[in-house]
Amino acid sequence: MGEPSLLIVEDDVGLLSQYRWAFPGRTVLTASSRPEALPIVEKRQPAVAVIDLGLPPDPDGVTEGFATLAALLKMAPEMKVIVATGNTSRPNALRAVAAGAHDFYEKPVEIDVLRLIVDRGFRLHALESENRRLSEGAGSGAIKRIITAAEPMLRVCRDIEKLAPTNVPVLLLGESGTGKEALARALHDLGPRAGKPFVAINCGAIPETLLESELFGYERGAFTGAAKQTIGRIESAQNGTLFLDEIGDLPHPLQVKLLRFLQEQTVERVGGRQSIAVDVRVVSATNQALEQQVEAGRFRSDLFYRLNPVTVRIPPLRERGTDAVLLARFFLNRFNREIGRNLRGFSEAALAALAGHDWPGNVRELENRVKRAVIMAEGRVIDGADLELAASPPPDLDLRAARHRAERDVIERALVQSRGTVAGAARLLGISRPTLYGLLDIHNLAAVAEPAAAAAEPAQDGELS
Repeated sequence: MGEPSLLIVEDDVGLLSQYRWAFPGRTVLTASSRPEALPIVEKRQPAVAVIDLGLPPDPDGVTEGFATLAALLKMAPEMKVIVATGNTSRPNALRAVAAGAHDFYEKPVEIDVLRLIVDRGFRLHALESENRRLSEGAGSGAIKRIITAAEPMLRVCRDIEKLAPTNVPVLLLGESGTGKEALARALHDLGPRAGKPFVAINCGAIPETLLESELFGYERGAFTGAAKQTIGRIESAQNGTLFLDEIGDLPHPLQVKLLRFLQEQTVERVGGRQSIAVDVRVVSATNQALEQQVEAGRFRSDLFYRLNPVTVRIPPLRERGTDAVLLARFFLNRFNREIGRNLRGFSEAALAALAGHDWPGNVRELENRVKRAVIMAEGRVIDGADLELAASPPPDLDLRAARHRAERDVIERALVQSRGTVAGAARLLGISRPTLYGLLDIHNLAAVAEPAAAAAEPAQDGELS
């Protein structure tokens, strides 16, 4: 296709002559009417078009101009169309933008202003083209549910692919909405248990009084209302994968029983006396700092070490570069199909809002905002207001705060590269372990204890005999 080209649709011969030299470095294609313009669009697929609303056979009106705009957008929805209007026709310009035009300018022509608008159209077209290319290719790898072009997340995906063929338990650490269940399913789907059950249970969403029977099942008559024998989630995952989400919320009494299952690969139903052998792979996830839970005595250290022979830390969306824009494009295409809309993309204000938002709810928040915008948007593109994103606060220019943020960022990166181990992170940072421990306290960060410490962990009172 070569370099992106610019189409000018204008019936004024003098203006066409101006346009030809006004855009150095651009391939300029010209037409004086809709019948001339459409074959050019079909053959050359220009990235940007500038059209006059007053075109023959209606040079004094706008009927033909709007018909040309609609025809161009139908043939090339991704093309950025800029309309030219008289300085007394601003309502028509706004109407054109509502109909799908990228922008407008008012005659008489100021070449510098028009060149700026056209360059902005080319930049947006290039960005959207790249996003489409990435979103089409992002799901083509082994992990279908993960859409990313960010190196930290690509590194996580590579780790998941390496771990999938093994039977080792995996602990997924990440904020809510970062894709922990999608990665747990990938561990299952890419491994030898792919054809077997994948059973997920949210340990924080089920009342403590019901959680034991949900996990382990119960015998008939075990309690009031137990009218029949019922197998639990662990048994139902036989030969497959058990995904324990929000494992940090598991009540302490059930931690002992889960530990017994992990050690012996057997379960006892509530009210039963028989040990039942179960072969499952366990993948757990949490958004909590389990190390701190262990130190505070709220989570058993022996269970912690059983669950995390391998820990995978999932970066939040705010640390994934341009993934917010990439994912927004993916969700827009999906919801266009599901809801029956035909929105063509995001305005520049919307793209800036997507890139500048911190996304405390991560991918789940982004998905929900795009879905709402697709439903509620009144124009042909999603604008910043449709996403309902608050303006980003001004940057904190305090030098001490900036140094603090930079130090924390480097430590977090070292922890990711060292898989959370203190020794590895200290080695990458070029500091001693005691120094790193002090920095972890300052920044309220947590690291995984060394493997040797796990092996040497003493048994706790009341453990299994």
